[in-house]
This record gives sequence, structure tokens and C-alpha cells, in this order.
Amino acid sequence: GVQYASHAYRSTLMEAGMTASMSRRADCYDNAPMESFFHTLKTELVHHRNYKTRTEAKRDIFRLIEGFYNRTRLHSALGYIPPIEMELKAA
Repeated sequence: GVQYASHAYRSTLMEAGMTASMSRRADCYDNAPMESFFHTLKTELVHHRNYKTRTEAKRDIFRLIEGFYNRTRLHSALGYIPPIEMELKAA
């Protein structure tokens, strides 16, 4: 992650009016949930497909997230229930 702390990168972000999402040194946990999600996305879907168009990829990824990941897939962080079930319990 040192490239994200570089002056050039941070200057580019500032010029674009953006704020970097960085944790303190040696604290890798802030990105762990997203990195876990992207790992799942790649290993369960993207690496098994050969997309011809960006639209095709977007449609497939949407189907995985909304049709399976949020509604069916069991999440260990939620006590092995899907996110939709957790939301319904919390409502």
C-alpha cells in the first residue's frame, strides 16, 4: 500500500476533491471486508467467465450480488445466514 501514501497519488486525489481511505500504519483491518468480498467475487464468478462486453460483466456481477450473495450465500460474520435474513431480523 505504500504507493497510496505517495505524494503524487495523494496530490492527484486532492486535486480531484477526493479523500483517501487509509488506516494507520500496520492496521490492515479497515479494508478486510471489501478485500474479502472482491476475493469472493473473483473466485466464485469472474475468473470462471470470459466476458465479451462490459455490459455482460456488469449484468453477471449484479446477478451474483443481488441474486446470490445478498439473498442466499451464508455469511460467517452474520452467524451463517444471508444478509437479507439479517436485515429482516433487524427490522
